[in-house]
Amino acid sequence: MQTMSNPLLDFSDLPLFDQIRPEHVAPAMVALLQDSDAALERVTAPDFPADWGAIARDLDVATEKLGRAWGAVSHLNNVADTPELRAAYNEALPRVTEFWTRLGADERLYAKYKGIDPSRLNAEQRQAHQNALRNFVLGGAELRGAAKERFAQIQERQAELGQKFSENTLDATDAWSYYATLSELDGVPIDVQQAARAAAEAEGKDGHKLTLKMPCYLPVMQCARSSELRHKLYRAYTTRASDKAEADGSKFDNSALIREILGLRQEEARLLGYLNFGEVSVVPKMAESPQQVVSFLRDLAQKARPYAEQDVADLRAFARNELGIAEPQPWDWPYISERLKEERYAFSEQEVKQYFTAPRVLAGLFKIIETLFEVAIRPDKAPAWHPAVAFYRIERDGHLVGQFYLDQPARPGKRGGAWMDDVRSRWLRPDDGSLQLPVAHLVCNFADGVGDKPPLLTHDDVITLFHEFGHGLHHLLTQVNERDVSGISGVEWDAVELPSQFMENFCWEWDVLKHMTAHVDTGEPLPRALFEKMIAAKNFQSGLQTLRQIEFSLFDMLLHTEHDPAHDFMPLLDLVRAEVAVLQPPAWSRTAHTFSHIFAGGYAAGYYSYKWAEVLSADAYAAFEETAGKGGLPNVQTGRKYREAILEAGGSRPAIESFKAFRGREPSLDALLRHQGMAP
Repeated sequence: MQTMSNPLLDFSDLPLFDQIRPEHVAPAMVALLQDSDAALERVTAPDFPADWGAIARDLDVATEKLGRAWGAVSHLNNVADTPELRAAYNEALPRVTEFWTRLGADERLYAKYKGIDPSRLNAEQRQAHQNALRNFVLGGAELRGAAKERFAQIQERQAELGQKFSENTLDATDAWSYYATLSELDGVPIDVQQAARAAAEAEGKDGHKLTLKMPCYLPVMQCARSSELRHKLYRAYTTRASDKAEADGSKFDNSALIREILGLRQEEARLLGYLNFGEVSVVPKMAESPQQVVSFLRDLAQKARPYAEQDVADLRAFARNELGIAEPQPWDWPYISERLKEERYAFSEQEVKQYFTAPRVLAGLFKIIETLFEVAIRPDKAPAWHPAVAFYRIERDGHLVGQFYLDQPARPGKRGGAWMDDVRSRWLRPDDGSLQLPVAHLVCNFADGVGDKPPLLTHDDVITLFHEFGHGLHHLLTQVNERDVSGISGVEWDAVELPSQFMENFCWEWDVLKHMTAHVDTGEPLPRALFEKMIAAKNFQSGLQTLRQIEFSLFDMLLHTEHDPAHDFMPLLDLVRAEVAVLQPPAWSRTAHTFSHIFAGGYAAGYYSYKWAEVLSADAYAAFEETAGKGGLPNVQTGRKYREAILEAGGSRPAIESFKAFRGREPSLDALLRHQGMAP
């Protein structure tokens, strides 16, 4: 297929998402892989110079096109999954994986990079060069013979298994539904009931269709008065994609995939000369060793535990005295928590939600970004994959800085959760000298509007939106011109959550929130009294929530360091829970089977990054608290310093250097503990 007839081969501007079809994938990948292979052969020829610019002009230009086209296919596979697209994606995946593995392990290319004189590079190029040499070693470039072959096989198989894990998780989530009667939904918010009724009607069925998608699952768990209904959803949710799933669901069982993934990671680590995959994982990160991570997590757990134990004591007493629940079950805790929160702080999440209409929240988010980072955000146009997708441009002084897609509502065929991904990076292109500007995807899974009303967001949804925009700003506001260290590229994985978690703090500032609320029926802004109740409840159960994140993080790191992949991993999870958790799930719970972050999402032996980066983000935000103006408004000079030191610098230097450039010192744990109400 020629460029004119295959949208995946058109690189003149933004991806043609409205034109890409499953039948375009195979021919486009064949053509781009051939071009990339030819470029690899040219730059590794004996007479080709060991020169950064020369290699970039030939090889990087070819592989960047491959990466962009495959990125578009992968994105559509995540947000608009169909059987035909899935088949095309899975058919191309081994070939694409094989090429990237071979490229990263090519000893001829490695020799060229080792031959480059760093003194002839600028600072950005030197950092990218240093990263590249490290990545060659981690990519198996120093392996020989059978070991190298086996390493390549492991990469291909891991890509296949990760994709299958993701598919099983999505399919298991989409496959389950329950048609509830109106009486069963007693206590469930009206808008959730209406959406469930509309979903059933669309299928020509009676009742209210309940699913395991978050906009439905969470409010049912928090608000349904029927413990039996909560039990039904909880059991289905916590056994998804496992051997404990209901009869139909067990066909999506991820158990065997997890065992094989862990075994392959262990084998990969040994081939590279490491004891375990945890050691491999921390090489490009801020943390110096798995032991340092485990110590960090256990230290934080010790600090949080007394607060978590008090949280549970309060819940038990409230359940017994006010709700008549003498022995709460795991599916009762969200309901008890929500009732206690309402009783203690005299408000409910559902009450707050009425003030957070999606359009108003977005306008408020844009206002804080525009004020703090001295930019303008404007609606823009681009081909999209769904009518709900919006597209925007960011400008400074009338000049384009970057663009982004925003896809907010949950729907069938769309992977759960929220994420930011790059479409393309900022890059001073070596082929024609033009400056390519960054483009990002921002994806969420919020409830859609019901009838003629706009979508309503919970305050947690608002925090999620700010979080993903933090990632987006890191990618879009960069001023680095070297692609491999611009934006989020080259940033240590345990520092990459700093800008995202940093943005979450603004969701608790009155001067920010008052601009982003309007009651769905009356248009009235969020009352100050209700906001004060939200602030009072901000650290409600922060001890419990902290221990839950530590449980996931510790399990992940021990799974990749101390666990024997030949054995069942459930006993390890039980041990971690016995050490860390103050609330135990049922024996049949299988939450690890949908732990996509570590089995399909790049966080293997790295889930601790959320807590690690939270220390950095809380300390960074403390600088804004220290310099806040009248009424708590963020200081623009502090915003400029943060933008220049952290967002604009991207991965062009170690994250600790960027942090110190902003704060003038090493990070401290104090701000995190204070923000979460756990300061000694």
